[in-house]
Amino acid sequence: MALDGKVADLLNTQINKELYSAYLYLTFADYYDERGLKGFANWYMIQVQEEVAHAKILRRYLLDNDVNVKMLAIAEPDKTFSSDLEPLQAGLEHERYITSCINECYAAAYDVHDFKTMQLLDWFVKEQGEEETNASDMVKNMELFGSDPKGLYDLDREYQARTFVAPTMPM
Repeated sequence: MALDGKVADLLNTQINKELYSAYLYLTFADYYDERGLKGFANWYMIQVQEEVAHAKILRRYLLDNDVNVKMLAIAEPDKTFSSDLEPLQAGLEHERYITSCINECYAAAYDVHDFKTMQLLDWFVKEQGEEETNASDMVKNMELFGSDPKGLYDLDREYQARTFVAPTMPM
């Protein structure tokens, strides 16, 4: 069964959104690097790798289903920050947006009874739940501990320990 055109278009657009996410998180990492918060910068550099991996999973899925992938232009992030909390809040907002985009892809696949694509997107739905929880936890931690130099130092050290684990193809 050929992939529905609307589903294919939404997945192709989602590739762009995942790559934009990586681009956005690079700016977050740069902000924290400039502030000397290497752990926070590390956290977002790992996020960059994860978002690129998500785009690659979607790309592979489209190619495996005989869909020509079209690489779209990546928009320039327009966020500027005046506090260490602001990138974290922007990250949570962005993850919520990405969740809504994944849900839109899922709804389109559901509408045409594309169970194979729904199975792929089940993985993304679960992943987005984790992404939102992590982003929310980071905001809460910064609100609770970030105004204290020792608390900020401890958070930065915690985030420095994060390493990238490549996701496996969810099929």
